[in-house]
Amino acid sequence: MNWHRQYTQPVTHYQQKKGDWFQRLHIDPVLLFLLILLSSISLMVLMSAGHEDSALMYRQATRLGIAFIAMFIVAQIPPHLLKMLSPALFVLGVLLLLGVLFFGEIGKGAQRWLDFGFFRFQPSELLKLAAPMMIAGYLADKHLPPRPKHLVFATVFIAIPTLLIAKQPDLGTAILIATSGIAVLFLAGISWRLIGIVIAIGGALTPIIWNLMKGYQRQRVLTFLNPENDPLGTGYHIIQSKIAIGSGGIYGKGWMHSSQARLEFLPESSTDFIFSVFAEEFGLLGCIALLSIYLLIFLRAIYIAIQAQDTYSRLLAGSLALTFFVYLFVNVGMVTGILPVVGVPLPLVSYGGTSMVTLLISFGIIMSIQTHRKLLSS
Repeated sequence: MNWHRQYTQPVTHYQQKKGDWFQRLHIDPVLLFLLILLSSISLMVLMSAGHEDSALMYRQATRLGIAFIAMFIVAQIPPHLLKMLSPALFVLGVLLLLGVLFFGEIGKGAQRWLDFGFFRFQPSELLKLAAPMMIAGYLADKHLPPRPKHLVFATVFIAIPTLLIAKQPDLGTAILIATSGIAVLFLAGISWRLIGIVIAIGGALTPIIWNLMKGYQRQRVLTFLNPENDPLGTGYHIIQSKIAIGSGGIYGKGWMHSSQARLEFLPESSTDFIFSVFAEEFGLLGCIALLSIYLLIFLRAIYIAIQAQDTYSRLLAGSLALTFFVYLFVNVGMVTGILPVVGVPLPLVSYGGTSMVTLLISFGIIMSIQTHRKLLSS
């Protein structure tokens, strides 16, 4: 009996020290492990999707390193300080969006970037964080569920960046930012009756929205409804994507054996349509495993939101988790043909820089909420 006590005590002490180590670094070990696992998958799939381009791999690895460093830095900032910074970040983001309208750099038919000479910056990425932070901070000190006047102000905070980004045009990012703001309102407890009224109004306005859409946006909707109508034009992307996913079968063709990517039938194989490459190589079972990792990340973030000690932290962590889920849903829905193509990358897997940094910063915020909660309760 005495031997058992002497044997088990050092193990308990070690586990406590291990937990304290993560606590002092303000890192949630479960989230960190899952995010590193997902990032490793990104590098593996890019090796195939990018035709073994070593320069592409180096850039992705570098951006991942920068993104994880940014996540670590943001995780050190206490939630109350994030709340204080929210209005300033939101105003800065809106001003930068206005700057894009007048001085933005045009690329691929859209005006989304600000060129400062030594680096290019996409202000819409800042609003992916600033918008939910602002709305969560605004509603945190109000009566919940929010009263009508508070809903009006919150809706204005959502509409301003959404409309400015849609003007660029960048419909995918505009949808994500609107979603992040609406997620805060949903978590704040707005009634289902009000949600139903909004959906009904949106349905009634559909003809007006259709007339306001640009020609290429209307074409995307028509392509979504019937991609085979123009198989060599606007429907080419989604048709090739479906072929890649279907040809993977249950077990897949194996790593580095994606014929759609290798033979360059699949456009944007390393960015928006990288899930199609993954599905072709690893099949249905691989897709289930990948989506399970995403689900675990989402559930861990929701758990942290539920455990948060103040309203601001709960609203912010919950909205960031829901936005991450929408990222995944839109991309997978887009490449499988159940949603129109809007140019949303597969989170933390697609090749890219700014969106990856933004996503990992959002998880840094969630980690900050988790670890500072423990410090306050200890």
